[in-house]
Amino acid sequence: MRRHISTRRTILLAAALGLAAAGCSSSSTASGTGSTPASSSSGSASAGTVSTSSCGSKPGVAATGTPIPLGAIATNQPGTSFTDIPNMAKAYFDCVNANGGINGHPIKLYIATEQTNPAQIAADAKQLVQTDKVVGIVGNTSIIECSVDSSYWQKLGFYIIDSGIAPECYSTPNSAAVNMGPRYSSDGAVQYALAQHVSKVVFDQANVPGTGYIAAGPAALAKAANTPIVQLTENVPITDASSVAIKEVNDAGPNGAVILNFTPPQALVILQAAQKLGLENRVKLWGCSTPCNTDFLAQSLGAKWNGKLFVNAELTPPDGTNTTAMNLYKAILKQYGTSVQGGIGSFSQMGFTEAEIAVHALQSITGPYTVQSVNAAFKAVKDFNTGMLCQLWTYGDYPLHIPNNADYTVTANNGKMTTAQGCTPISAADPQIAQYRSAAGTAANAP
Repeated sequence: MRRHISTRRTILLAAALGLAAAGCSSSSTASGTGSTPASSSSGSASAGTVSTSSCGSKPGVAATGTPIPLGAIATNQPGTSFTDIPNMAKAYFDCVNANGGINGHPIKLYIATEQTNPAQIAADAKQLVQTDKVVGIVGNTSIIECSVDSSYWQKLGFYIIDSGIAPECYSTPNSAAVNMGPRYSSDGAVQYALAQHVSKVVFDQANVPGTGYIAAGPAALAKAANTPIVQLTENVPITDASSVAIKEVNDAGPNGAVILNFTPPQALVILQAAQKLGLENRVKLWGCSTPCNTDFLAQSLGAKWNGKLFVNAELTPPDGTNTTAMNLYKAILKQYGTSVQGGIGSFSQMGFTEAEIAVHALQSITGPYTVQSVNAAFKAVKDFNTGMLCQLWTYGDYPLHIPNNADYTVTANNGKMTTAQGCTPISAADPQIAQYRSAAGTAANAP
């Protein structure tokens, strides 16, 4: 069934890059995690082989001091698991712990998982604070956690470093994400299509709560460009992909664009149905939000889609990127990331980046590691070059946080996703982007 929606939760699509199911229980589990990388890990200068010993200040010296406890909450349920993100943050911390820690202190990361149950999510947050005594939250990635716990974190003075899914991850003072989430990622995909002078946009996504919030961004961009937009939704899993593809193509017309906001498997069945019916050339271009940024999808489609599918990319494309940060990310993933099921990709990049920012902040603390000192340090991060994002990353004291608001576009090319467009700011035609830039300004591009 197709209908317009205006609720909250689909932001799950924004992140649902994969079938990464990590077998964590719904209670929190401690994992030793580390400390701080050398400053070179966040730089984006050209680099060859990078040793994981460069992630810490004392290569080869294990941290043995009192642990610094941090926590994370991630959705982990059939069909939707975001545990690769905190698991990659743990891998980064493990590397730091093995190489000096934070002034000799290891980081211990407690990871709690949940199944989109508000009571369970609230209980997870309280367990992390009251039982595990965490002093900071790093790596949260949950369909509704930001909605459930936002007021709790504000009350306690926690400033979360997370991967945003729910609207409150971006619209509240105490959450700052490293990703753009489904709304702004969809903005990026639509923006690219509009720049190619398409005559119409068809924006299609899964029929789940939250799609109205996401759809509002693309609608604002299309309106500003005086370009008609058709909003569609699909029940998932998709059972009649041929009908979906035909409807999209007919609505778009020969000079139009079809933009998808689905997980890779659902986007793939639509695109394969279009190919089977010979529809891939019936529109000017096909586009997709960040979840489609995976070689799995490009390989499955093959060369017929070369130059036809354009995908938003919230983080630096890892293929062909030879920088210190990217090489360290790959080295840590290989040595410490055994629990990261999805391997190289956006999810593990997000976890790496969140841990990198946290370690950078923790290194600035000269006194004890308390809720007050740790969260003050998180909030104080300014103009940090992660080596993974287009822009320098700032937390800051703002009523809302969208610190990642510039992106890449990649395209399917002989079974790989390759860069089609470099760093491009998301349009301020989306009123939330405009509101954020009014408060925080526009960050400089990373060097």
